[in-house]
Amino acid sequence: MTLALRLTLLLAGLCLSAASLAAPAPVRYCDYPVYPPISWSDANGEVQGLAPRAVREVIGRLGLPLEVVVLGNWKRCLTDAAEGRVDLVIAYRSAEREHSLLFSQVPLLREEVSVFYNRRKPLAVTRLEDLARYRGGLLFGESYGQAFDRFVATHGNVEWVASNRQNFGKLIRGRIDFIAHERRTGKLFLEYLPGADQIEVLPLTLAVDHLYFAVSKRSPLAARMTDIDRELQRLLSGERVEHWLRESEQAYRALQSQADGQP
Repeated sequence: MTLALRLTLLLAGLCLSAASLAAPAPVRYCDYPVYPPISWSDANGEVQGLAPRAVREVIGRLGLPLEVVVLGNWKRCLTDAAEGRVDLVIAYRSAEREHSLLFSQVPLLREEVSVFYNRRKPLAVTRLEDLARYRGGLLFGESYGQAFDRFVATHGNVEWVASNRQNFGKLIRGRIDFIAHERRTGKLFLEYLPGADQIEVLPLTLAVDHLYFAVSKRSPLAARMTDIDRELQRLLSGERVEHWLRESEQAYRALQSQADGQP
């Protein structure tokens, strides 16, 4: 090997090393895509919906690369965020989560938490405390505000599962009496679930909550919370979030209709 060739290879190696040092590590965003139209998986297994779209927009505006991480259940996303293995989730704020996560000041979306039940087993419920005499179902890691979390911890009348299909399946078969779930995502999910014609939604709103960008306190992204709030405010100043929600609903329905063989 000639001296000139050795020098060329050395310079190329130095340039690659410098580039790798300069390139920021990707932001690891964890999603559990079972909440259409907020987040769901398409036919190729890609995460779609309002949440990943907003994350791509905000993180892209910060000039950072993004890696989407999908784990086995929502609790694993929260655990990995708490321990710094992922940088970011989209989540409700709770006192417990604030121990390990920093929440944006600007919310991404307002949500209503409702009670789903089987019409063959009507519920006599007008307030949260009335649910104490019934058996409920929740996904691992779900939290619907301090009052509801205290209620669940006090009464212990909830069965925890990993998926909405499993949870609503138990409700359809009468194995549980109710499910606490976001009204919008629950109703959309049920449109294409066999046996879902048995499910009704109480007019009662258990809680009104908001989805936030939640960043691990162990992540370098924690230093960018002001920038995240600025970009979220920019998103919300127009109608992009509502527009993305409508697009996500349409895309989810189109995918489910295609899977069912409908025209």
